[in-house]
Amino acid sequence: MTTTNKVFIGIDVGKTWLDVALWGEDSVWRVSNDESGAAEIIERMEKVVPQLIAVEATGGYEQLLVQSMLLKELPVAVINPTRVRALSKATGKLAKTDVIDARLIAEYACKIQPPVLAAKESNEILLNGLITRREQLVEMCTAEQNRLGTASNSMKGDIREHIDWLKSKTLELEMQIKELVDSLPEWQAQAKRLESIPGVGFITAVTAISEMPELGQLDRQKIAALAGLAPFNRDSGQKRGKRRIFGGRKGIRRVLYMACLSAAKWNPVIKSLFQRLTQKGKIFKVAITACMRKLLTIMNAMTRDKVSWKAPEPFSV
Repeated sequence: MTTTNKVFIGIDVGKTWLDVALWGEDSVWRVSNDESGAAEIIERMEKVVPQLIAVEATGGYEQLLVQSMLLKELPVAVINPTRVRALSKATGKLAKTDVIDARLIAEYACKIQPPVLAAKESNEILLNGLITRREQLVEMCTAEQNRLGTASNSMKGDIREHIDWLKSKTLELEMQIKELVDSLPEWQAQAKRLESIPGVGFITAVTAISEMPELGQLDRQKIAALAGLAPFNRDSGQKRGKRRIFGGRKGIRRVLYMACLSAAKWNPVIKSLFQRLTQKGKIFKVAITACMRKLLTIMNAMTRDKVSWKAPEPFSV
């Protein structure tokens, strides 16, 4: 395969820095691993029009850069660092620095030419990034609202301005999320199905799409365990501990919790379950967790059967 006149880029990713190398050139340039650094890389990439940009996977530190480049429709491949090290051993390049690693990644991109992220993978990364950023803004807004109660009068104006800004940015992100979901018929249809459930809003629906791509493919026990909503026994010898939930995906649990606060009032299935458990003396945490698990299994069944909500008959889950 000829690579004449084709540009291959390798990017070594660290927590603080991004080192960028162009295959065939000695120079390696460094930018900060933040929004400004990603913007600088994108500006340069749009000038050189690369055939492929290979980015090393580093446990999440690469996400901001990858998401930014996907938004600009640049050809990105996220590669396993062990494969790059295998190439370095095969070529006898055993030294390891950020600069050397960037060059190795560029060489890997040129010689191996791993596939760029497919459209489906790209959209999943984008949606996950948008939802994660929205969650961060909501958390910051909540923190500022809590701070407002104890702030001095001289600081309250500044805090209110910040809250207004955070709310504005959150709305902008929600519009971007909606545009992305509406651009894909499969996601749009799934979101509408899930939103038909009383208590489930757009953010809960799209978070389920992003956080739980397995919806509709697993049985109710497995889908609950995946979300961290399946209770497990904690027994040892003669001791019988309480059943507890742990692990799983906290993003989906967070939105299911908020959805169930509403569903416990307006959704006949969830409302009936919540009332039955509380009447039996179950504490709020236990009752609402059971409701979250029930709501997730309903969403799972609806996705599996590709049907919308029908009340009051419960689904076969």
